[in-house]
Amino acid sequence: MDWLAPIDAYCERTGPDYWSEPVNALTNLAFLIAALIMARRLRGPGMAMGRALAGVLFVIGIGSWLFHTHANGLTSLMDVLPILGFILIYVFAATRDFLGARPWVAGLVTLAFLPYAALTVPIFSMVPGLGSSAGYAPVPLLIAIYALILRHRDPATARGLAIGAGVLVVSLTFRTLDQPLCQVFPLGTHPMWHILNAVMLGWMIEVWRHHRLRTLS
Repeated sequence: MDWLAPIDAYCERTGPDYWSEPVNALTNLAFLIAALIMARRLRGPGMAMGRALAGVLFVIGIGSWLFHTHANGLTSLMDVLPILGFILIYVFAATRDFLGARPWVAGLVTLAFLPYAALTVPIFSMVPGLGSSAGYAPVPLLIAIYALILRHRDPATARGLAIGAGVLVVSLTFRTLDQPLCQVFPLGTHPMWHILNAVMLGWMIEVWRHHRLRTLS
């Protein structure tokens, strides 16, 4: 595989040049803004996990910027790996802090995300029109599962998680429609994936922060 071969995966891209996806590139500022806002809200004791999530959120913005300016296999990894990192950290935090599991149990549940994704992504791939978004589809399902588990034990956190899952579904819809609507909307809908994803990830950190503050008080 040529890791530096140009990739043309989104409607807005017009060629292999650096500035061929200006809106896709610039909307990654949403991730940086969300990360900085949350970092300010995560000051004080007991917030280390939230600060780690905010740091990874910032890296997500950088990785996605690199991919939408230097679109190739190498920058694609830089785009995807921080997102995976955020998911794994959040699964650990949610299992430990929302469900009250011991750290070693939370670690095992976190590792279980990988076979969970390996099993569910092929199923979602069978959904007509979902395309590459199938790779992300297991995430809102998992968030919804946590919300369902917590609906009686912690309704506020469950409600927050359900909202996050809903925003992610809308965000994934915009990601999925990018290519199908390209003929009628040449800019594409991928920029909304960035903006809504930044909102959703920041919101998920805020859900954790609220829960953490209640448990520390």
